[in-house]
Amino acid sequence: MNIVIAGAGKVGEVLCSDLARENHNIMLIELNETRLDQFINSYDISGIHGNGAMFDIQTEAGVDTCDVFIAVTRNDETNIIAAITARKLGAKFTIARVRDPEYSKQMTFLREILGITLIINPELEAAQEITRTLLFPSALHVEAFEHGRVNMIEVVLKEGTPLVGLPLKDHNGRFGDVVICIVIRDDHVMIPDGETILRAEDHVMVTGSPGDVRIFSKHCQPDLVKINSTVIIGGGKLTDYLLSRLIKMRMIIKVIEIDADNADRLAIKYPQSEIIFGDGTKQAFLNEEHFSEYDSVIALTGVDEENILISIYASRMGVKKTITKVNRTDLLKVLDNVGLQSIITPQRLIANHIIRFIRSIENSQGSTVSAFYRLLDGRVEVLQFKVKESCCEIAIPLVELQTKPGLLIACIIRDGKIIYPKGTSRILPHDDVIVVTTTHKNFQDIDDIFEKNRGRQ
Repeated sequence: MNIVIAGAGKVGEVLCSDLARENHNIMLIELNETRLDQFINSYDISGIHGNGAMFDIQTEAGVDTCDVFIAVTRNDETNIIAAITARKLGAKFTIARVRDPEYSKQMTFLREILGITLIINPELEAAQEITRTLLFPSALHVEAFEHGRVNMIEVVLKEGTPLVGLPLKDHNGRFGDVVICIVIRDDHVMIPDGETILRAEDHVMVTGSPGDVRIFSKHCQPDLVKINSTVIIGGGKLTDYLLSRLIKMRMIIKVIEIDADNADRLAIKYPQSEIIFGDGTKQAFLNEEHFSEYDSVIALTGVDEENILISIYASRMGVKKTITKVNRTDLLKVLDNVGLQSIITPQRLIANHIIRFIRSIENSQGSTVSAFYRLLDGRVEVLQFKVKESCCEIAIPLVELQTKPGLLIACIIRDGKIIYPKGTSRILPHDDVIVVTTTHKNFQDIDDIFEKNRGRQ
């Protein structure tokens, strides 16, 4: 696909790297000529120096014939104008990053009236991710599918967990509607089967009904209880989006913000929360605010290193759940195994959202793929298929089907109802089927997941 990207910030860099690796033709527009040259030298892309919102620059970049135009500059207004201009020039799909909470209130208007295909907001996405993580306290990470109706959580199996040491087939149905989709062991990712024996310290990704998944996660880490209170360090845009969600959950909230004016603004806007003016990076100040008495600490300052240190200190002081915002993911490789729990990377969240959208467009052309997701740095793919009448394996119990190795049917959606499959479950016409795979690429149809040597063709 021909893709034009305006903006070479953190999100633009992830997009250039990932999309070029997938053999898309990338044209980057950037005002900073030095940064533009760095990107052209680092990735297999082309580039133009200039303002991505200008008609003549977009024309020179070939926006009139591109498949997707993506505006991810630092300025919301520039992104909106750039996306509108691209749409008028003839770009098939337009995407704009818009971060301001005021604009977020009228995203539907911007999409429908101005013709912008997709409006994305990294802070809003991160707030939703944090909210999901707090709903599943044992989860390191939560992925949402089917518009948030299906969740897949990542948990660590501790020594003594009922799942450790026995084949999965011996636990069938023990935790209700729970499907173990992925196992990560020593950085190796695999799709488990009935013979898989889980070990302590395995990371597993599971899906299922919310109640059963919560019960399952409690078995994994029984010391973690429901999160009823939190301290948020930092009062930026992400905190703004997050507060409204946590207040609806009736959570006890304290925000520590170093900027006095912003602290006053938050206090007026969110009187249900306790807003404190002070430096949340100082251990003495945190102790004065009795932060260790809260169920969770969420570190959301603008400095990654400060967030990491806050979370490490909170864990050592006995806080059961920490959530850390980290934009520079290279830090995490250096700081492996330092005790961080849930890590939120807004730029990566938003880049994944955009890439997911592009892959959905690409895969849906001439196929029955209706949604596409990548997990664990692209090592796992999750596809949602719409089942046609012509599917070769309709109405056969799953236990009798021969699927290709390295994949798993995680969920069936029928008439709006979510079914977590068992051996007796069947795939029917018009179902939506969510499939998890580690080894197969470019599936175009639900039939592609089945072995073709069964004599049923």
